[in-house]
Amino acid sequence: MHAEELDIDAELVRRLVAGRFPQWAELPVEPFPSGGTVNAIFRLGDDLAVRLPRVPWGVDDVTKEHHWLPRLAPLLPAAVPTVLGLGEPAEGFPWPWYVYRWLDGVSPDPAHLGDAESLAKDLAGFVAAFRRVDLPGGPVAYRSGPLSTVDADTRTAIGELEGVIDTGAATAAWEEALRAPGWAGPPVWVHSDLMPANLLVEDGRLTGVIDFATAGVGDPACDLIPAWNLLPPAARRTFRDAVGADDATWARGRGWALSMALIQLPYYTHTNPSIAANARHVIDAVLNG
Repeated sequence: MHAEELDIDAELVRRLVAGRFPQWAELPVEPFPSGGTVNAIFRLGDDLAVRLPRVPWGVDDVTKEHHWLPRLAPLLPAAVPTVLGLGEPAEGFPWPWYVYRWLDGVSPDPAHLGDAESLAKDLAGFVAAFRRVDLPGGPVAYRSGPLSTVDADTRTAIGELEGVIDTGAATAAWEEALRAPGWAGPPVWVHSDLMPANLLVEDGRLTGVIDFATAGVGDPACDLIPAWNLLPPAARRTFRDAVGADDATWARGRGWALSMALIQLPYYTHTNPSIAANARHVIDAVLNG
């Protein structure tokens, strides 16, 4: 997916685990077909998983999650990853990596939601709980600032999508989002990447949230993106009401969802079909929803 991506296979993971965690050396290792773009995931036996950064910009996330996940976990209404051990560079792999407890569940499919209304309320409860987190010294969230910080990249992506989407409508929607008033309150804790691939559901209900690499403090609007990347229109309204988003925050959230999708679609069209498909879904939801 990326020019700087490392080649990581099961044999490398077996050697890393055996060298650092001999108590797990005999467990089977199997690659897991994750939709993620920064980390490679391998099942380790039935109850564990190994997560390794694929690219240089994912390296710092290992220690970040190791520090913050245990502090965030008791404050959130859904399960989050439990890091069981940190691995060091070895066997030719140049970066830290870690083992965490496997979380059951599947990522929701926007086209096949069993109970969208309940899922919308679950997501709103998670977002609201995250906003109430009172942990000092939180890092700056990845999407913490104004939409203008991604204006150039968004417009470049719109140009690359000429003939693929309605670029005039996309530009108009983007410029409308840019006109929304900025966040005037104090920074709050946000996950900042609530994509379907980072959510786990069982029987249609939210049970877990993974990948906290982008988490930190900032504008709460970025955590509204499930309204467009996952929920149908009626459940979208339920989500907004339950999370209590005002007009300006909702408009910025719509802008974040659109910008992410516009940038993702040309970048991942040929390398990550699941993300590209969700990007198309978001663009349609924003422009026609």
